[in-house]
Amino acid sequence: MIIVLKHGATKAEIDHVVQKIKEHGLTPHVSEGKERTIIGVIGDDRVIENLPLSIFPGVDKVMPILSPYKLVSREFKSEDSLVAVGPASAGVKIGGKRLHVMAGPCAVESLERLMTVAEAVKASGATILRGGAFKPRTSPHTFQGLGAEGLEHLVEARKKTGLPIVTEVVDTRDVELVARQADILQIGTRNMQNFQLLIEVGQTDKPVMLKRGLSATIKEFLLAAEYIMKGGNQRVILCERGIRTFETQTRNTLDLAAVPVLKSLSHLPVIVDPSHATGKWELVAPMAKAAIAAGADGLMIEVHANPEEALSDGEESLKPPKFHAMMQELRKIAAAVGREL
Repeated sequence: MIIVLKHGATKAEIDHVVQKIKEHGLTPHVSEGKERTIIGVIGDDRVIENLPLSIFPGVDKVMPILSPYKLVSREFKSEDSLVAVGPASAGVKIGGKRLHVMAGPCAVESLERLMTVAEAVKASGATILRGGAFKPRTSPHTFQGLGAEGLEHLVEARKKTGLPIVTEVVDTRDVELVARQADILQIGTRNMQNFQLLIEVGQTDKPVMLKRGLSATIKEFLLAAEYIMKGGNQRVILCERGIRTFETQTRNTLDLAAVPVLKSLSHLPVIVDPSHATGKWELVAPMAKAAIAAGADGLMIEVHANPEEALSDGEESLKPPKFHAMMQELRKIAAAVGREL
C-alpha cells in the first residue's frame, strides 16, 4: 500500500507513521515529490489492515498498490525521477528535459585507446564515458576485460576529461570495488535476474543502470528494478537494449515500444542502447534517432577509434567522425520533440 501525506505534513507526523509501520515488521519507503510526500509499505500489509492509518495526523489517504512492482511504479511516485550522476559540478541528471549520451568502447583495452575515444566523444557532446572493465562474454575464449586495471584506466580518463564513468559489475564480490571507482554501476543483460547481484547493488549509494534481459518481459524487467530499490537504492536507470526474437538480420530486436510503455508504468528514466540492439554500426544512428523520438531519456553508444582492431563488438562500434555526425543529427530530433541534447 501507499500512504499519501497531506501537503505540509510535518517531519514529526511522517516519522510517527514510519515508526508504526516498522513496529508491525514492515518496511517503509518515503518518497518526497514536488506536490506530496508518500510512504510505500513493503511486505505483507495485511498485518496492518486494522490499523487506522487514514486518521493518523498528517495522513491524507491510504491506497493499495495494484502493480506487482511497488517502488518503481507510477502509483508509488507520479513524477518522473531524476537520477543525478557524478559530482554536482558535472550537472548530469538523467530523466529530465536534457538528454544524455553515454559513449565509449565496449571494452577498456588500454589507457591510450580509451583516452583517444574519451576525448573524441566529449568533444562531440557525450556527457558520460562508457567502457567495460569486466566483460562477460558468450565464449570463455574471448577477451574478458582488464578487470581492476581497466577500472584504473577509466578513473584516469575521468580525471582528464571530467566525464562521469559507467561500467559493468558482474560479480557480487566486485560490487564494493566497482562502486568505489564508477559513477554508475551497470547490470548487464545476462545478469538482469541475478537476484543476489541486484540486492548487492541495491545497498550501494551509486546509480545503477539495469539492462533488459535477452528474453525478459517488461514485467520481469521492472521486478528486477524492484529488487534494487527494495534494498534502499532509489537511483535506478532502465536500459532497453533489444530482445531475442526469431529475426537474424540484426543482433537483437530493438523494442522501442518498450520506451513509452516503461515510462507509463514507472517513474524511472529509460535509456536505449542501439549498438547492442542492432549489432551493426550502420543501424546505430537510425535507431538512436528513433529512440529519442520514442521518448528515451538518453542513449548508450559504442565508439572505437579503430573498430577493425577492437577486442569486443567492433562490428557495432562507430568511429569518432561517425559519432560526431550522428550527434549533430540527434540534436535536430531532440529539438523536434521538445528535448535538449
